[in-house]
Amino acid sequence: MEKKSILVLGRRDHTEAMRVAAGLTIFGHTVRLVFMTDPVAATPENAEQAELLELSDIEPETTVAGMAGDLPYLDAGALGAAIAAANYVISI
Repeated sequence: MEKKSILVLGRRDHTEAMRVAAGLTIFGHTVRLVFMTDPVAATPENAEQAELLELSDIEPETTVAGMAGDLPYLDAGALGAAIAAANYVISI
């Protein structure tokens, strides 16, 4: 199987976006995760999924200005470049 570049956009369900992103690494794909819309809620479920991201070597990024102090921030141009560079984009 050819290694693909996959961009996961966490727009509506951050917990599910983290789960999907971590799961896609099982197949050896390069996976990027970008949190959008709102800050990620501090819940036990999100903490558990964040651990999976760590184990999967995925460093989340964000377009949410309020999270820019914690995660790499993507402005509109950087997000557009990430979308253009990906083989697949998944919006969750």
